[in-house]
Amino acid sequence: MASSTRDGADHADEIRLWREDDWWIAKDVDTGVTTQGPSRVATLENLDEAIALYNDEIGKEPTDEELREMGIDPTDNTTGDQEPPDVIK
Repeated sequence: MASSTRDGADHADEIRLWREDDWWIAKDVDTGVTTQGPSRVATLENLDEAIALYNDEIGKEPTDEELREMGIDPTDNTTGDQEPPDVIK
């Protein structure tokens, strides 16, 4: 069996990749971000995107115009005095 450690220490930027039934699972050890996909390549691409989102390297808040294009009135798109849930922060 292969090991992800050398001399008992974790590597920097370590990921773990394994298969469960028909799905591949990938986990970034440092952040705990985990993704899945139907192939190793797809799963690793999903992990790259998930890590970029986690690190705020991609993704952005939609503009008012983008909201209108999706049929959402920006004035109705508020959280009021409440903090948004953790999954949105």
